[in-house]
Amino acid sequence: MVARPMQPLSLAMLSYVKPLEEVDTHRAAHVAWIEARMAAGEMLLAGRRNPPTGGVLLFRGDADTVQALAETDPFVLNGVATVEVVAFTATLAVDAVAAAL
Repeated sequence: MVARPMQPLSLAMLSYVKPLEEVDTHRAAHVAWIEARMAAGEMLLAGRRNPPTGGVLLFRGDADTVQALAETDPFVLNGVATVEVVAFTATLAVDAVAAAL
């Protein structure tokens, strides 16, 4: 069955602008930031792009709210990554995903 959650979501696409070795020096702080966003219910998932050129973060919320939040990511704060936010409305989702929204 497919649910129709109609929830505002935003996808934050991180792009590394420094060498991976420099990015990795901020990884522990970045992961702690992700864990805090997930614990607060703001972020639903996170992962590294393949190949490792950045990351993908899925947030609850509109673009302006998520843009402000994404700019507090240690990767962005420390200038090793930039972020682009794409907002969308989840109009269709499998039940298991819709329940998480």
